[in-house]
Amino acid sequence: MPVNASLTFIGAARQVTGSCYLLKMNQQQFLLDCGMVQGADQVREWHKFRFPFKPKDIDAVILSHAHIDHSGLLPLLVAKGFGGNIYCTPGTAELLPVLLKDSVNLYLKDLEWQNRKAARAGKKIYEPVMSLQDAERVSDLVQVLGYNKRAFPLQGVELEFADAGHILGSAIVQLWLKGKQAMKKLVFSGDLGNPATVLLPAPTEVDQADIVLMESTYGNRNHQPLDNTIEEFATALEQAYNDGGNVFIPAFALGRSQEILYYLALLHRQGRLKQRLVFLDSPMAISITRIYSEYLHRLEQSDLDKIGYKKGMTLEQLLPMLKVSETVEDSMAINRVTHGAIIIAGSGMCNGGRIVHHLKHNLWKNTNHLIFVGFQARGTLGRRLVDGEKRVKIFGQDTVVKAKLHTIGGFSAHAGQTELVRWATAIGGAPEFYLVHGEPEAQQVLQEVLAEAGIQAQIPEQGQQILF
Repeated sequence: MPVNASLTFIGAARQVTGSCYLLKMNQQQFLLDCGMVQGADQVREWHKFRFPFKPKDIDAVILSHAHIDHSGLLPLLVAKGFGGNIYCTPGTAELLPVLLKDSVNLYLKDLEWQNRKAARAGKKIYEPVMSLQDAERVSDLVQVLGYNKRAFPLQGVELEFADAGHILGSAIVQLWLKGKQAMKKLVFSGDLGNPATVLLPAPTEVDQADIVLMESTYGNRNHQPLDNTIEEFATALEQAYNDGGNVFIPAFALGRSQEILYYLALLHRQGRLKQRLVFLDSPMAISITRIYSEYLHRLEQSDLDKIGYKKGMTLEQLLPMLKVSETVEDSMAINRVTHGAIIIAGSGMCNGGRIVHHLKHNLWKNTNHLIFVGFQARGTLGRRLVDGEKRVKIFGQDTVVKAKLHTIGGFSAHAGQTELVRWATAIGGAPEFYLVHGEPEAQQVLQEVLAEAGIQAQIPEQGQQILF
């Protein structure tokens, strides 16, 4: 029997980013995630964006994890009138203020720059749609719930988080929706982790569900074995050293930057890292790395043993050539280092942050190497570079691409096709499956593979609603 509930696919439907799903039940409305669509001009996107619901009518938000494409709209939601509870894990609660403050700061700085440019041209200037205070108010609304604990966020709704193994604090959302005469279990995978990823466990298997929203980012392929990935990474670093240039790694501040530091520490311990300088050039990544450092003793011990970690050790002890670039001046000074350095800088898709400045100064030099270690969404500078464009615009200037490019997909913190199918087929109860968080090509391939395994999955459109 139905429970008289509905779910509307607001975002991350036939696209990777912008996770947001609206649930209605018992005259209540709540969201699963509230994330940004990444890849376009963020100022323009912020100002033209309209929620397809009234934020003040939303009673709660349930957050799978802290990545901006899952959480980044929360400050705007608050600015537009939302005042309910936000449920997330302890790890997410620690990371969320760092990411949201950085995101809003970038928006405000970009808006100021665009307004100055518009004023000089006699064009309209715009007031900000949100403030840093809105980002701070998000933290005031957070309700922390540990893994495998039950909460009752709304009438007729039970919530439990399970470890998704994607980043620190990432969760699989399990909801029991109770109507007057029936109950349905809805499972939202969030982002499922790659079991080969260091420091974190494999995603938790779910025993039963009626409805499953499952991510499909890598639904059309598997990642190469991790040992092969590490060798590919080491080879690229050695080639860059021999070419006499620097290595630039656009890395997501949360998750990927910490993994890359781990692998550099591993290569250093093995005596295979020739570069004598490693710069972490992202204030947000620096802050998040410090949070990860506080959790190190709780992470996978077998991975920590490989880099010689002992309780109480700092990252600088594990990777002594590491330098953190806190200020803009620190970042600019990196340009004086012409060879023998590795620069890890955000953003991961090259659609903002300090990496764009480094590309402006270094992409045209054939001695340099650019290593992509994460997914590049359509519309981003990173995707255009990966797709082989030989000239790109950076800060409005044509820039020739002469640096050597490497794309290393095996570091992905997302489950590959085989892991997605394994996780899906372990769920009992013959649930209805809906594929989210993927580009159409990847979703269609995964849909076919799941069908061979006996699961008939649907690929919802943005705005589509289902009733149950």
